[in-house]
Amino acid sequence: MLGRSQSRRTGRPVSRRGVAALALALTAPLLTVPLTATPAAALTSPVALTADDLDTWQTNGIVYALAQADGVVFAGGTFSAIRPAGAAAGDPAEQPAVNFAAFDAATGAPTGCTLSFTVGSGTATVRALAVSPDGQTLYAGGYFGAVNGVGVNSLAAIDIDTCTPSPDFHPAVTATVRALDVTDSTVYLGGDFGTVNGATRERFAAVDTSGALTAWTVNADEPGRAVEVTADGQHVAVGGDFFTVNGTDSHALAITDATTGAVTRAYPSGFFPNTSVVKDITADSSGVYTANEGTGGGVFDGRTAFEPDTFAQRWRDTCLGATQALQLYQGVIYSASHAHDCSSMGEYPDGQRRHLLAQTTADPAKLGWAPDTNDGIGEGIGPRVFALAPKNGTDYLWIGGEFTTVGGTAQQGLTRVSSGPDTGAPTLPQVRVESIEAGKVAVHWRSSYDTDDSRLTYRVYKDGSSTPVYEVQGDSLPWSRPQLTWTDTAVAAGETHSYRISASDGTNTTSRTTAQSVTVAGTADAYAAKVRGDGATLYWRFNETANAYAADSSSGDDSGVHWNAPTQAVPDGAAGSGSSVGYTGSQSEWTYSDRRHPAPSAYSLELWFKTTTTSGGKLIGFANKVQLTSTSYDKHIYMTNNGRLVFGVYTGSVRTITTLQSFNDGNWHHVVATQGGDGMRLYVDGTQRASNAFVTGNEQSSGFWRVGGDNLDSWPNRPSSRFFTGQIDEVAVYGSVLTSSQVASHYSTGTTP
Repeated sequence: MLGRSQSRRTGRPVSRRGVAALALALTAPLLTVPLTATPAAALTSPVALTADDLDTWQTNGIVYALAQADGVVFAGGTFSAIRPAGAAAGDPAEQPAVNFAAFDAATGAPTGCTLSFTVGSGTATVRALAVSPDGQTLYAGGYFGAVNGVGVNSLAAIDIDTCTPSPDFHPAVTATVRALDVTDSTVYLGGDFGTVNGATRERFAAVDTSGALTAWTVNADEPGRAVEVTADGQHVAVGGDFFTVNGTDSHALAITDATTGAVTRAYPSGFFPNTSVVKDITADSSGVYTANEGTGGGVFDGRTAFEPDTFAQRWRDTCLGATQALQLYQGVIYSASHAHDCSSMGEYPDGQRRHLLAQTTADPAKLGWAPDTNDGIGEGIGPRVFALAPKNGTDYLWIGGEFTTVGGTAQQGLTRVSSGPDTGAPTLPQVRVESIEAGKVAVHWRSSYDTDDSRLTYRVYKDGSSTPVYEVQGDSLPWSRPQLTWTDTAVAAGETHSYRISASDGTNTTSRTTAQSVTVAGTADAYAAKVRGDGATLYWRFNETANAYAADSSSGDDSGVHWNAPTQAVPDGAAGSGSSVGYTGSQSEWTYSDRRHPAPSAYSLELWFKTTTTSGGKLIGFANKVQLTSTSYDKHIYMTNNGRLVFGVYTGSVRTITTLQSFNDGNWHHVVATQGGDGMRLYVDGTQRASNAFVTGNEQSSGFWRVGGDNLDSWPNRPSSRFFTGQIDEVAVYGSVLTSSQVASHYSTGTTP
């Protein structure tokens, strides 16, 4: 690369059905049965929670802790008031709530339980909540000196029936408590403290239900942040910042004996990077699962699954983005983070943050569940904690944190979703209809997405009919929306037809898209026939008039996404296309492929451009990011300030070939770059302009095709701008090397009236 310049829950394991993208190019004039035997459903299994946020009261600060008992959800954190959903801070309906509030799990409204957690100096905060197995006692940890005026030392017991602090439970904890887990007889705690009840207990301790210290001794050298009793009750998993536990080399995680605290499984330095810490642990009969947060380069920010008996690692999710909390539910792990880069998992690259995700206990691949918040206040983490609260036959997943919006709507500190019903419809498909083959109409569309349904059903309607002429299922995720194509052959040359499409999750169906009309071609488009006939696997004709979608007219169904709105439908196109896309040279404007590709060995890049720029810019390239400036980039064509064209690859060092002529003269030009066994070749307007027969390799990391601009740092003759100013049209990528005669033929065809 060049320019590399960041309370126990239950569940059962479920095998994951893959949510691979479907790329469909089918021909059928009649209603077609779905491609799979599994019908689309309101929730795509194994996801069992909707992504529909429910009306929930808010806080005016950060929620760090949640717990539930008998349909009541308890929230603790650093806040002073609560208010209804939709209400702004200071609303007349706002109620005082000093670092604690209790809510009805089903309605989201506060109950009558009011507690005030205070401290004589500093800022009081509640950092951990846990309910006893009998549901009678709520334990609260944090930094506070009194609850409703009753003196305590950062750990308190609350009688749930009366909503009063226990006067008899007040162990002396000398610093903040950050984690709790509770059995019938024992309260396990972790945090910043060094002594409990006057005895040495460094960062972890256990007391009985009267507050007396137990024999469980787990001394760590750095703060404890998570504690979880395993499903068999014989072990306690502890997590935090530490590097040693009871003198044993074990960083961030250790498994201990539930009675003595002896380390039964250590994870020496190197298992987790030194800059990564464990923020949460959850466990059930399927295993133990950790949530990690890291800082700096080479960190681990994701999730790890461990076997329930040996505690050996089963899998690791290496997405970057500070995982804070985990919730197990019906074989799925729901996670809270701000995951911004899952490229190491073969998923979405560095860019947009996604705060709520899901995967099965058996497989770290992401499922189609992705409601979202923002980062919010404080550290800008987003969601921090979960609680699963059943009531009246419905399970509610409560989410707390420092976010201030949910799904783009103002909502602070708390939100919740449920096991149903699912009321959210998918997004509308984005459609492009064209006729470039005689007697055929191709209907392309970019997949919709639904934040809790990865398998959707699409119906195509023709000429205003209310009966679909085609039906198909397709898989998509919010960050992967593959193109689907249906070819209508029940048409005749010269006829005009219109098409509309709807998307459904099996329960909720979108409206139909705006009708798009097309006149059926009597002869094939000559230039498109050349491109398709010579094997293009990506072919963006750039004839769309709106939306972010660039349709692929090849058989590859490799749709493009216009980022930050380059100008579409510029009424001046190349090769007889009629229109093109205009790029302004903006540092945030380009087009990228929706699909990640393995690095090609033999390939050809082709496009037409028109410009008078004197600041250069990249026309097309292969790179590792789609919504940010890339840190890995080559296989690209760029223009220098004086209008020359450069074709470059990276083989451990930069290798380029450059035209002698300049092409920033305001005319349309055709450029093709090829690389394969015969080396590198660069053609402009049908003629080879530069070559190097000896460079046959390039950087072999996966990536995305980008048009209109990207990083050019450290490349020779780097132009003033990384981003191109001008028009681009008829972009094509091939998985083979075009011959000189093919290139000449494309240029000749494209310039023939």
